[in-house]
Amino acid sequence: MSTVESTTLLGDVRRGKLAGNVAAFGRTLRRAGVPVDAARIALAQQALLLVGVGSKVDVGAALEAVLVGREQDRAVFRELFDAFFRDPEIANKLLAQMLPSAEGQAAPPRERPRVREALAPHKALLQPKAAGPDKEIEFDAAMTASELQRLKNADFNQLSASEFRLVERLVRDIRLPVPEVPARRVRAGLRGARVHWAHTLQGAAHTGGEIMALHRLQRRRQPLPLLVLVDVSGSMERYARLLLAFLHAATREIHHRRVRRDVFAFGTRLTDLTPAFRLADADAMLEAASAAIRDYGGGTRLGESLAALRQRHARRLVGRRTLVLIVSDGLDTGEPADLARELQWLKRHSRRILWLNPLLRFDGYAPSARGAAELFKAADGMLAVHNVQRLQELAGGIAKLMNS
Repeated sequence: MSTVESTTLLGDVRRGKLAGNVAAFGRTLRRAGVPVDAARIALAQQALLLVGVGSKVDVGAALEAVLVGREQDRAVFRELFDAFFRDPEIANKLLAQMLPSAEGQAAPPRERPRVREALAPHKALLQPKAAGPDKEIEFDAAMTASELQRLKNADFNQLSASEFRLVERLVRDIRLPVPEVPARRVRAGLRGARVHWAHTLQGAAHTGGEIMALHRLQRRRQPLPLLVLVDVSGSMERYARLLLAFLHAATREIHHRRVRRDVFAFGTRLTDLTPAFRLADADAMLEAASAAIRDYGGGTRLGESLAALRQRHARRLVGRRTLVLIVSDGLDTGEPADLARELQWLKRHSRRILWLNPLLRFDGYAPSARGAAELFKAADGMLAVHNVQRLQELAGGIAKLMNS
């Protein structure tokens, strides 16, 4: 890319076009799911002033260094960068799609869904999220079986924005039957070690005082209490929302009985989402959770979060009956020794610890990172949660691990 071409594309900083075009490119990245805020865009403008616009390689490297903070977004950035800065004509057409006031229309690029949708006309993404019931039925009926199956097997991290919204609806229909155990309370029944004398004598009163049958007291059954810990760090950003929506609907009640569930988000700090999970509507829950979480998209310090759980919320663990679900990729940045110590405390005060790990989408995955290795040692089992199909299989996997 020559200096003249670069200036044409990016604009002369003296006329203010450079800032506008960099900001437009940043908006495109956001539409593709790459977290780009105003601070990063300002930093990108400063970086280009330092490296100049004489070389496409230098421009791309500078923008990637300041605009991309997650490894999984690099491929998306490079595709968008190549499309945006291929030549002046394409750049102008793509800019027209990003800025509603501009003119022009680009041919749909043959790229991955996140890139394709980011380059689509902006108004398509501003449609209401929830259509009316008739429209939803038509939309679902229009999908072929193969399209639906593709969505069920698609990694959450690779979904476009519209696919993401559809999958979010799909996961709300999946149920997760939590294993049941005998409760302390009893009820009348046909089986049981203790005789229910009140019912037995009441029955005898109808037979002239003769006891014809011994009524029994049997223990009620109730779902295991749940403690759910959801990783909301940067590497889990595309999974956290979907999995929160899934867990909210899937664990609400079992056989018309409410499940006791305590839900926390963790990144660099621990956030109690239990009040949000008490809301019946999933969208309201997600809105409340979003307002409560202050470290969304940051780092991961599970050890420190577990320490906060032990110090402030230890009573949430019901004896050794609680089933703990840790939803994380295990890419912890804290001290492994601290994490190991807190996990051992959690293990002593719970029935089972199950690790729900989206990185199991990779064949041959091994938890070799320091934090992941500690989590793997403490967990009673590890299950995949990276697509709809895996979520549908989750109940069976949990039941198998609980009985092992």
